[in-house]
Amino acid sequence: MSTQKPAPDPAKLLTQWMEWETGETPPGRVMSNLKTGGLRDLLEALADEAGETAETGD
Repeated sequence: MSTQKPAPDPAKLLTQWMEWETGETPPGRVMSNLKTGGLRDLLEALADEAGETAETGD
């Protein structure tokens, strides 16, 4: 049994974001979906690629 999370799917994350923008999904549900969908991992990877690591306080 694998405990690794799947890589974030940018297209799926964008679809979830657009559901909020169009009013289909409430903001709380969208935030939950984005979090479980790996938005943070995606943003961290993009920031690393750009050479801009963010201080997170973790």
